[in-house]
Amino acid sequence: MKPYRDIAALAALQVICFLLLAHLEPDFFLLHFYQTIVYLAILIMLFYMEDRWAYMLGIIAPAMWLAITFASGLLGGAARQILQLGSAHPFGNPVSLLAATTAILSLLMIAACARRWIKEYAGLGKSLRTFAITFGIAAAYYGILVVWFWHMIPFAKVQN
Repeated sequence: MKPYRDIAALAALQVICFLLLAHLEPDFFLLHFYQTIVYLAILIMLFYMEDRWAYMLGIIAPAMWLAITFASGLLGGAARQILQLGSAHPFGNPVSLLAATTAILSLLMIAACARRWIKEYAGLGKSLRTFAITFGIAAAYYGILVVWFWHMIPFAKVQN
């Protein structure tokens, strides 16, 4: 059994969730499609046994995505949607439910990748370099996505 099968499964589930979000929100199809690229990259790196980079990307990219969704207010709406599931009210917004699902999967991905990183690479002297390179790539990628798609958000057009 491959030791990173759980990470591959989480990445595949993230791809499915983002593709479902792309289907439910056709106006943001490209944004959700580009979000899948990170998780496809993780799957490809695991396939080619570049697990050091896959684990670090699996820690950094979901954390950045969670920070962006928190800053945009989407994470709060998703949390409210999850809290409504326990009440008698049926959920009205499948997008918020899927966003909450991707947030939970992101937390699981961070935990699984961090556990694998600590188990396999902690103390080998590669942590800082791997973190810096991966963080730079992920920050540039998500920065481009945020700037590129900022104009798609309705309130951004009102302010400009």
